[in-house]
Amino acid sequence: MIFYRELKKYKYQLMDDYIIKIKIRPNNDIIEPPPPMQAYIKLDKEGNLEICRSYSWDGPSGPTIDTKNFMRGSLVHDALYQLMRQSRLSDNHRKYADDLLRDICIEDSMSKLRAWYIHKGVRIFAASFARPTDKDEYKIKTAP
Repeated sequence: MIFYRELKKYKYQLMDDYIIKIKIRPNNDIIEPPPPMQAYIKLDKEGNLEICRSYSWDGPSGPTIDTKNFMRGSLVHDALYQLMRQSRLSDNHRKYADDLLRDICIEDSMSKLRAWYIHKGVRIFAASFARPTDKDEYKIKTAP
């Protein structure tokens, strides 16, 4: 038997696990997707966000250029938004995710001006990408 989901295309695939300490502390550990499937995002009660090898994401979105100083921020931002879309994390954390995107980009040597307008862009235009989606989009399917 196989387990699969129908998802939109992605541009990048993580080749090794990436762990970052964040300020979001869920009441219970979050593992997405839940066992028995292979996890690709984990967030524990101490705020350790682990994005697992083979996780795929579409990189920086909108009218922007995919640069090295934008990749890590887009990875973390996309993972957090995905947890919000799947109702694994409250969308009350959206502002924090957007602020973290900006901060990581600056840490990775993006100019503060560019990080500022990227931050403004996600604050104004990205709310719909954090809203919980139709549950059927993430329904686990099986086939023989």
